[in-house]
Amino acid sequence: MPNLQGKVALVTGASRGIGLSAAQALAAAGATVVGLARGVPDTGLGEPHRMHACDVSDWGAVEAVVRAAVERFGGIDVVVNNAGVVDPIGRLGDTDPAAWHRNIAINLGGSYNVVRAALPSLLARRGTVVNISSGAAHRPVEGWSAYCAGKAGLAMLTGMLALEYGGEGLRVFGFQPGVVDTEMQVQIRASGINEVSKLKREDLARPEDPARAIVYLCTPDADDLSGQELTIRDPALRTRVGLG
Repeated sequence: MPNLQGKVALVTGASRGIGLSAAQALAAAGATVVGLARGVPDTGLGEPHRMHACDVSDWGAVEAVVRAAVERFGGIDVVVNNAGVVDPIGRLGDTDPAAWHRNIAINLGGSYNVVRAALPSLLARRGTVVNISSGAAHRPVEGWSAYCAGKAGLAMLTGMLALEYGGEGLRVFGFQPGVVDTEMQVQIRASGINEVSKLKREDLARPEDPARAIVYLCTPDADDLSGQELTIRDPALRTRVGLG
């Protein structure tokens, strides 16, 4: 089992789905977890872990949580940028502009906010950033103009972090977790607007699988993959992670 003893991991969107499973898996590997969600996340983790209600699109709120985590634990070693929304779902001309901009503010702006606030600590500790990406970052999906645009921007943010700070020891990964059984998929199925909405729930992956991969990326075994956009569908990565 990976050993992350002594590491401090900040996970956004930690109240459910992939974020919740990642928080639990990181804690099981020995890391101290700081979980963020719009409501106080109930991860089932007790001391010494910390859970915070925080809207990642709010720079001041993010900065305050990161500052508190650094003061409490001495620093941050890992950031998992998982918080995200898929709304608004619909053809671009049918979407609400406020909801569209809100999507970008969370999916892209929120990831920037967390990395920007944690960057001094991450550099001091030669830390790791895992940005939860998507196949939608690389191809248009009907009805998801905001989500695709935000995830495409996040993929570029991953590349920029690797370019500007990889030489200073920052490890950064874009990670596509596949189609996972989460609340977001409930919304997508209800929309009926594209091929993803037609997938059956029983065909979706469990959140525990990408969580296992996230933990792996936080270990030195993944050093050679830093700076890349990775997908859980890659057989070589699945073998390395132990997913078969």
